[in-house]
Amino acid sequence: MGTRAQAPYRQVVQQVRQALRLGLLHEGDQLPTVKEVVAQVAINPNTVLKAYRELEHEGLVAGRPGRGTFVTRTLAGESLKAHQALRDDLLGWLRKARRAGLDDDSIEALFQTTFRAGTGAGARGSAVAASAGISSTTTASPWRSPFGMKILLSPWI
Repeated sequence: MGTRAQAPYRQVVQQVRQALRLGLLHEGDQLPTVKEVVAQVAINPNTVLKAYRELEHEGLVAGRPGRGTFVTRTLAGESLKAHQALRDDLLGWLRKARRAGLDDDSIEALFQTTFRAGTGAGARGSAVAASAGISSTTTASPWRSPFGMKILLSPWI
């Protein structure tokens, strides 16, 4: 997820990490070649190389000259078994959000603020809000701008 712009190489790294975490990539699987990624996504080959180098530095993949880049370890843990049930629950929640009239941006904002509040990012958000002179009881508390618009505090963006 992300409403903020992210460097293209970071997007590639994030997508590979997510695939490793979700069990979509396994040890020994080959990543697409740089040429394949460039053709599919229309980004600079150096961008793909930078992403693959970062993944290699993290020990997640290894390049084999003349053969390609291969997964060396996965990020999927024991929780992988619970993914389908959780995915089903989340799909139900998304259907409920749609029935309530939320659009994609509203759903993402609600999910991210709830996720942040549930992972302890709230303390960081309150500190940022306080340093900006905004009194806030929760990280995602709305406040009114001088223009009368309701704004959701998102210090992590």
